[in-house]
Amino acid sequence: MQQPYRKGRGAQINTPNPYHAQYLDEAPQTPEEWKDLHTQHTEFIVVHPRTMLNRVDSPDIGLCYSMNPYQGCEHGCTYCYARNTHTYWGYSAGVDFEQKILVKTQAAQVLDIELGKKTYRPLPIMLSGNTDCYQPAERQFGITRQILEVLWKHRHPVGIITKNSLVLRDLDLLKQMAEHGLVKVSISLTTLQEEVRQLLEPRAASVKSRLGAIQTLTSHGIPVNVMLAPIIPGLTDQELLPMAEKAAALGAASIGYQIVRLNGDVAAIFEDWVRKAMPDRAKRILNRIRDCHGGQLHDSRFGTRMSGEGNVAEVIAQQFALAKRRYFKGKSVPPYNFQLFEQKKNPQGRLFD
Repeated sequence: MQQPYRKGRGAQINTPNPYHAQYLDEAPQTPEEWKDLHTQHTEFIVVHPRTMLNRVDSPDIGLCYSMNPYQGCEHGCTYCYARNTHTYWGYSAGVDFEQKILVKTQAAQVLDIELGKKTYRPLPIMLSGNTDCYQPAERQFGITRQILEVLWKHRHPVGIITKNSLVLRDLDLLKQMAEHGLVKVSISLTTLQEEVRQLLEPRAASVKSRLGAIQTLTSHGIPVNVMLAPIIPGLTDQELLPMAEKAAALGAASIGYQIVRLNGDVAAIFEDWVRKAMPDRAKRILNRIRDCHGGQLHDSRFGTRMSGEGNVAEVIAQQFALAKRRYFKGKSVPPYNFQLFEQKKNPQGRLFD
């Protein structure tokens, strides 16, 4: 039964879990049941990880560790590639991803042990590489704050990726770490149109709050990279230059971009959402995305999956190059400082090297 767009969540459906041998179709059949699916309270489920550091060997990202205090994300971004990982835990990549949040309450303690091991060799840590470490759950649990305290204790560098202005809560720690070259913050900016943001990322920070976070962080000496990601052809691609100009004016040191790719269940979730939320533009948006990925909504190939290919992708790449020349010439974020970690771990120094 085709249902209208429901506000409050990003995904409008629960897709089947591909790892389940059987699938019971429990799709709501009445307007009341459909409404219940989107008004259920968020459920927080405590999990106990053995490790917090996940090694990332992708050539598109570079060698580093990712660290995720939460799995699932209440922001509800309809395009989020991380939705597919929720199926590993036995849930759906759809509404479940936004309603069933896995919480790693012992994350800081596990990390403290890992960083203290003699065999540990430092690499850049990406917080978070999967779901947002400053999503709404962080207000209640404060796990990201605890992790930053452990990183500061060990003087270990970290890069933060978020689209939530809650990052400003930890301004005191971030300033302290930035003074020693231990932190960089990437703010994700997808649009300057608040009405589009409300549909695309229903529980993320507003455009105004996000821009305010960029300005506040940079004014306190914290290096900020603005990720214009994902660029959604047919919806937000015309905003690339205005977003870059705004980011530069607010003090950002660099920008990056990615073209949306809808792998796995995300394709069905996004297509269902865009046809309900933007029926007048849905066909154009979907076709423009396909133009960037060889006629498909998805692309898993290293080297092209994030930048796309074809005429549409090339125009976006040219706009990005122009934005860098026009607004970020001579700017860059400073490198990570690993010396303090080494000195703290080995106070005697390498006297006999």
